[in-house]
Amino acid sequence: MPKNKGKGGKNRKRGKNEADDEKRELVFKEDGQEYAQVNRMLGNGRCEAMCIDGTKRLCHIRGKMHKKVWIAAGDIILVGLRDYQDDKADVILKYMPDEARLLKAYGELPDSTRLNEGIAAGLDEEDDGGADDYIEFEDEDIDKI
Repeated sequence: MPKNKGKGGKNRKRGKNEADDEKRELVFKEDGQEYAQVNRMLGNGRCEAMCIDGTKRLCHIRGKMHKKVWIAAGDIILVGLRDYQDDKADVILKYMPDEARLLKAYGELPDSTRLNEGIAAGLDEEDDGGADDYIEFEDEDIDKI
């Protein structure tokens, strides 16, 4: 039988999520970076995101975040733009919901950005569409039945 050379099993690889509870300093964008909202996850460490500048980009989740920070559709992220590919970017940071609200309050994100909703910004639906969901019956209609 071969000797085990590892340092532990899958529970060691999972690690402890001690850093999630503590407050971290709010990180603002610098030049060469942009805020974006995730439209959908594509798999293989990639996602499709709509940047605040109006460009849809294919974003690659960097290895430091891969399998440690979970990103879902609708999340606000900070992406690093590439000089040589305008349609691709790298995910640098995922903002927690309270951090995203602070960014919106500081005016970093436009007011049209929808936060805390499971659907992404590109999947807008009509606001008056909910009126067709219910059918109202008059008392006379019920008596006929």
